[in-house]
Parts: sequence; C-alpha cells; structure tokens
Amino acid sequence: MTDAAKPTGELTLRTLAMPGDANPAGDIFGGWVMAQMDLASGIRAAERARGRVVTAAVKEMAFELPVKIGDTLSVYTDIERVGRTSITLRVEAWAHRSRYNQQEKVTAGTFIMVALDEDGRPKVVPRE
Repeated sequence: MTDAAKPTGELTLRTLAMPGDANPAGDIFGGWVMAQMDLASGIRAAERARGRVVTAAVKEMAFELPVKIGDTLSVYTDIERVGRTSITLRVEAWAHRSRYNQQEKVTAGTFIMVALDEDGRPKVVPRE
C-alpha cells in the first residue's frame, strides 16, 4: 500500500475469502464482496440509528480488482449523510494480499440504509 492509496472511513468489518466463495479460477464472487459491504453498512448504520436498519439502495459500485482465495477483505465505512429516516454511507472494500504484503482497493459504493421501528416502519434517525 502506498501513501497515496489508503482506505477512507472506519474499519467496520474484516473477513477471509475462502474457496467456497470463489469460482474455479480462484476469483471471489462479486456478490460475496457486495454482501460483506452490505453487512458493514448495516453494522455502521445500526450503530448510528441506534436500532434496526435495512438496505434501501446501492449506488455507484464498480469492481476495480479481483479478490482472491486467501485474501483478507477489509470493509471501511464513512457516513456521508444522515437524513430524516435514512443514512447514506460511502463503503470501500480493500483486499490484503498477505502473500505479497500489499493492500489494494477492490471496489467502492454508496449504500443507503433506512432506520426502522419495531413494526418495520421507517423511523427518525436520532440526532448524534
């Protein structure tokens, strides 16, 4: 990792890419990476909302590099906006390639989460 290439946001989730998540060439499925990003978004948004949240939308996501079996995937989240009932997060996924001792950004996207009450209806996100 160079000085110019550093993750943005708070480290929210780390996990290991395993063979069961890969195609025969050893590339991890994009859907698996996206699921990890969604989990991280849910964790960070639920902490901010102080309760249940759901994914309302995923925007502007493109895969730049593959994740390989054995890479450690680190997901960073940054809260960009808090609306009345929604939280918009910028989410980055970075692969630590231990065999090469390098970390590379593999994808990023914008996730919009909505806070829900106990009955599953949108609720107001509390002020800080």
